[in-house]
Amino acid sequence: MAMIFVTATDTSVGKTYAVSSILKSLGNRGVLPGVCKPIETGVAGDAGEDTSKLFEICSRYNRRFSSMTPEDICIYSFSLPSAPFCADTERVIDIDELLAGISSLESSCDLLVVEGAGGLMVPITEDFFMIDLIESLDTPALLVTPSKLGCINQTLLSMEAMERRGIDYEWCVNIYEDSDSFDMVTRPYYDRVFPSWWSLENGLERYIDTRLEALSLSTPPVTDR
Repeated sequence: MAMIFVTATDTSVGKTYAVSSILKSLGNRGVLPGVCKPIETGVAGDAGEDTSKLFEICSRYNRRFSSMTPEDICIYSFSLPSAPFCADTERVIDIDELLAGISSLESSCDLLVVEGAGGLMVPITEDFFMIDLIESLDTPALLVTPSKLGCINQTLLSMEAMERRGIDYEWCVNIYEDSDSFDMVTRPYYDRVFPSWWSLENGLERYIDTRLEALSLSTPPVTDR
């Protein structure tokens, strides 16, 4: 599958910001982007703010998406701002339907960017977690980590979880929270142990170059644009 799954250590870390940036970068390169936010919670109407934002950005670069609606890129939405399992009080989530809904968008783009909900161990159903969704899709993941105090622990736990599953992943830091103290409180460890670590602000384009090369999309494919 020509897909990237964007996940994070927790909620409110910067997944939507990362996905937005990826979509714009792909579109500016002439690569048709696609987007899916398979589950969104805390939604007042049919489409939440994040879903609507991602749909609007994607539609600028891909006319196939401009003929859709925001609801087409979100398979399940719930009003309660919580983990999907808790928000799904009627138990309507069907994993096969979830996987099929994501896969159905692939044919409308060159590269589909999927945004997860919360962190890796957020329950979608009682025994199926966000990390299981990544594994089921058999797609590379981009782990977005925060810059706040305590992020080293969150980052290492998330990395260990994906490595145990054999998930192909990259990780980056969204330097936002506690940014004034990041260089003293967190960066020394990353510099020593992960000298090639990167941030969304300064490494995203290089990451996209690598992904497109791996997918043989370095030169925009011939498609119906």
